[in-house]
Amino acid sequence: MLRDPRQERTRAALYRTLLKLLEKKPFDQVTVREITRRARIGYATFFRHYPDKGSLLHDLAERQIAELLALTLPVLSTDDSSATTRKLCEYVWEHRKLWFALLSGGASDVLQKEFVRQARRVAAEHDAHADRTWLPNDLRVVFCVTGVLEILAWWLQQKPPPPVERMAEILDRLVVAPSVRVA
Repeated sequence: MLRDPRQERTRAALYRTLLKLLEKKPFDQVTVREITRRARIGYATFFRHYPDKGSLLHDLAERQIAELLALTLPVLSTDDSSATTRKLCEYVWEHRKLWFALLSGGASDVLQKEFVRQARRVAAEHDAHADRTWLPNDLRVVFCVTGVLEILAWWLQQKPPPPVERMAEILDRLVVAPSVRVA
């Protein structure tokens, strides 16, 4: 579906503004009026795009998760998850301000629910190991998503943060490899 370029510019401004605000304070302290003022769009314009700030956050999280899942989809069809886990960590590190805001700015519950929803859909469509692992598929998805998000949140809060390669190894060994290993 093609959107009007003005709509896309407005949505992009809203995304950028919400992310900047989430870097400074929790989501529940951000107001629609503050978002629109900083994004330099009209207050009423916001409501032509979203019914509330939660919908904006959900849209932003949905897009980021879709990108991350598309990047890491090969983990579902391979027995070697380390390369895919490294890609996941590289992506998060490249977009660390965004992911820090999403994981620690009061948006983590929304992010986790949306991530689980999308991961369930992707796993149902593409999972080559669903019938061959010891772990029930839905539990595997929930465990992987929550484990990955908790570890990523921890990583992005460290001073100094461990390098990408180390985090990829940690994620792979603790969460991903045990969940995709065929038993």
